[in-house]
Amino acid sequence: MRNSLFLICIFLCCWSTHGEVFTSIGQMTNLIYTEKELVQSLREYIKAEESKLEAVKSWASKLDALTRISTSDPEGYLAHPVNAYKLMKRLNTEWSELENLVLQNPSDGFISNMSVHRQFFPDAEDQTGAAKALMRLQDTYQLDSEAFSKGKLPGVHSNAVLTVDDCFDMGKTAYNDADYYHAVLWFQQALKQLDAGEEAVVPKAEILDYLSYSVYQMGDIARAIELTRRLVSIDPTHERAGGNLRYFERLLFKQLNEMNQTYQPASEEPIQLGTYTRPKDHLPEREAYEALCRGEGLQMTEARRSRLFCRYHNGNQNPRLLLKPMKEEDEWDSPHIVRYLEMLSDEEIEKIKEIAKPRLARATVRDPKTGVLTTANYRVSKSAWLEGEEDPVIERVNQRIQDITGLTVETAELLQVANYGVGGQYEPHFDFSRRPFDSTLKKDEPDAFKRLGTGNRLATFLNYMSDVEAGGATVFPDFGAAIWPKKGTSVFWYNLFRSGEGDYRTRHAACPVLVGSKWVSNKWIHERGQEFRRPCGLTEVD
Repeated sequence: MRNSLFLICIFLCCWSTHGEVFTSIGQMTNLIYTEKELVQSLREYIKAEESKLEAVKSWASKLDALTRISTSDPEGYLAHPVNAYKLMKRLNTEWSELENLVLQNPSDGFISNMSVHRQFFPDAEDQTGAAKALMRLQDTYQLDSEAFSKGKLPGVHSNAVLTVDDCFDMGKTAYNDADYYHAVLWFQQALKQLDAGEEAVVPKAEILDYLSYSVYQMGDIARAIELTRRLVSIDPTHERAGGNLRYFERLLFKQLNEMNQTYQPASEEPIQLGTYTRPKDHLPEREAYEALCRGEGLQMTEARRSRLFCRYHNGNQNPRLLLKPMKEEDEWDSPHIVRYLEMLSDEEIEKIKEIAKPRLARATVRDPKTGVLTTANYRVSKSAWLEGEEDPVIERVNQRIQDITGLTVETAELLQVANYGVGGQYEPHFDFSRRPFDSTLKKDEPDAFKRLGTGNRLATFLNYMSDVEAGGATVFPDFGAAIWPKKGTSVFWYNLFRSGEGDYRTRHAACPVLVGSKWVSNKWIHERGQEFRRPCGLTEVD
C-alpha cells in the first residue's frame, strides 16, 4: 500500500511504453480508463468474495445448531434413523460441497484482467523517471518538497498529496542515483511529516539513517552527527549508527583541529530549499534558463518594448491571405521573433492531435558526435511526424505556413507534433546544425542534415496547440526572452542569417510543464528552395 499514492502521482506526471520515461499526457489518459476498469473488476471480485463468505457463514450457522443438538446426547440423537441418515449424508455429500465452495477462487476474473493490462503498466524505470520529473520541477521553479507534499503548486488547488512513505521513496530514488542534494530534501520532508504525527510504514530510524548519511555527503558533518545521535537514541542497537557516529565525530574534530576552530553545534534550523548549494551540471546557462522559466531575468525593457508592433500580415499580397490576413505581433526585435494569432482553429488542433496520438513515441535528438538520432534526458516529450498527404488538415496547415512565411515547405521536414506531460522539457539547444567544426563549441559535429540534401534548418515555425496552466514557456537564455504558450497561436524565427551562418542567439529551450499538458507542432524549414525567396545578404550577419 505504501507505493499506491506514489504510483498515482507517477500516472499524473508522465507516460511511456516500457523502457521509456513516461512523458505524454496525451497517451496517459488511456491509463486513467484502464485504472477505472480495474477498480470495477476489483469491486466485482469483492462482491464475489462477500457472496462466497455469506454462503460459508450460512453453512456454519446451520451446522453449529446441528452439532449443539447432536453433541448434547449423541446416542439419543443417532437413535433416530433420520438423524443417522442425515449425518451420513452430510459427511459424505454436504461437507464435500462446502469444501468445493471454500476452494472456489473468485479472484480468477480479477487476476485475468490484471494480466491483460499489466503489459501497459509503468515499470521501475518509469517510476524513477517520474520521481526525477518532480525533482526537475522542484529545481526549475524553486519549490520546496512541502509544496509537492501538500499539493501547494502555484495557482493550483489540489487534493493530491504525498505521504511520509511517498517522500521517503522520492529520497531513495535520488539516493540510489547518488543525488544527495535531492535525497536530503525529500528525507527531511518525510521526517518532518512523521514528527508531525502522520502514520507511515517506514520507521523513523530508517529515515534518520538515510538522511544523516546524505547530509554527510553534502559536507555538513555537524548536522550528520546530530541526526545520527538522534538515530542512536531511537535505536541503540542499529547496525550502522554507532560506527557512523564515531566516524563522523573523528572526521569533524580532525577538520576543526586543522582549521584551529572550536566545535559549533549544528544549526537547529530545519533543512529546506537553499540550505545546501545545488551541484553544477552540464548546462552552463542553467541558472539563466531556469530563471526565465519562472518569469525572472526577462530583458524586455521599455526601450525594446517601444520597438515592438502588431500588424496585419498578408504574405506579400498572397491571394489566400488578402481577404483574411494574419494578425502578427512582434515578440522580440533582434533576433526578430513574431507571433501569429488565430493560426490554428480548435477543430484543426483536435484533428492533428487525433492523428498524432496513436504514433507518439519518445522524442529524439541527434547525437553531436555521430549524427544518429537517440533519446536524451534533456529532451523529455513524445512526438510524431505527420505527412501532408495523410489528411487535408495537415496539407492546409503546411500551405498556411508557406503562405505566411513566404518560404517553400517543399524541402521542409514533416510536421512534428509533440506532447509534454508534467515535467516534460527540452533543455537549451539549437534547431540548426553547427558546421563540421564549430569554433564556438570547440568540437566536431557532423552535418546532421547532409543526407536530406535540403541544407540546414533555416527557420522554425512553432504552433501552440494548448494552453498550459503553469510552466511550459519557450525561453531564449542568450537575450532573456520568454514566450508563453497560447492555444491557436504560432511563433516564427530564423535560425540562420542570410549568409547561411547560424544565429547562435536563437539557442532556446522548452521549460518543464509544471501543471497541465503542453501540445505543440512545429515545421522546420530548410535552406534549399529559398534562394530567391530569402536571398543572401552582403555580410555574414545580414
